[in-house]
Amino acid sequence: MPDQPVTFSIDESTYSIEISSDNGRYKLAGENATDFPKVPAVSNDFSATISSEVLARAINNTIFATSSDELRPAMTGVYVNLGEKNTTFVATDGHRLVRYRRTDIKSDNGNSIIIPRKALNLLKATIPTENTDVSIDFNMSNAFFKFGNIRMICRLIDERFPDYENVIPSTNPIKMTISRTDLLGSLKRISIYANKTTHQVRLKITGSELQVSAEDLDFSNEANERLSCEHEGEDIEIGFNAKFLIEMLTNLDTDQIKLNMSASNKAGVIFPSEKEKGEDILMLVMPVMLNQYV
Repeated sequence: MPDQPVTFSIDESTYSIEISSDNGRYKLAGENATDFPKVPAVSNDFSATISSEVLARAINNTIFATSSDELRPAMTGVYVNLGEKNTTFVATDGHRLVRYRRTDIKSDNGNSIIIPRKALNLLKATIPTENTDVSIDFNMSNAFFKFGNIRMICRLIDERFPDYENVIPSTNPIKMTISRTDLLGSLKRISIYANKTTHQVRLKITGSELQVSAEDLDFSNEANERLSCEHEGEDIEIGFNAKFLIEMLTNLDTDQIKLNMSASNKAGVIFPSEKEKGEDILMLVMPVMLNQYV
């Protein structure tokens, strides 16, 4: 509507609303305000303050790895563990896992919660671009976010999150360091030729050379590329889902990444070569068996 006075006339007996302006008249049906859901009260069981910049990075680095399987509700959100020494954000769908840890966020009365993916997407879209403090209060059932003039309340996922620490391999003698953009570009090209069901790509590391290849026997498609890398440990040939690797590398903003492995049937662990102060990122991806071509 053009810039002009607008008058709202409300009939309290029928809850009907009439909007009047210089140009016209509009009628709407309203509802009794007592029927609106009651806003939960903040019990201040636990609280923390996080900068919006850090919170946005935490959401961006984890939310893509959450599961869409409603039969496993705990994995459809991001697990947040506020501790005395650090705060950890974890997301997994059973095939990949992301652990994002901040040592500059601490809470004396630490606890853990699972925030739904939908709420985090809404929060990410609402957080202002300029850095500001976000106050988080939560109890056993709800989380309360407060920044600027905005208050957001979401119901938490009341489930037990998987014991993710036991999934992360402790020893990975095979280590590869490579340019993130070079590997990402190669995976995007090679994945076009991969099987559309498994999205499988092969990584073959020999000395200081990485060979990335894929094939789809149904359509006689195949492709391979060679990249230079730094390599420690034995040579290895391992298969991964290209979509998972591409998503992980896209969400990292470092020049170089490290891929640590132990065997072709064990998970690979990705780290950024450079870390921001107070930040620790670990991305784990399960392998695809090399003989699983369809």
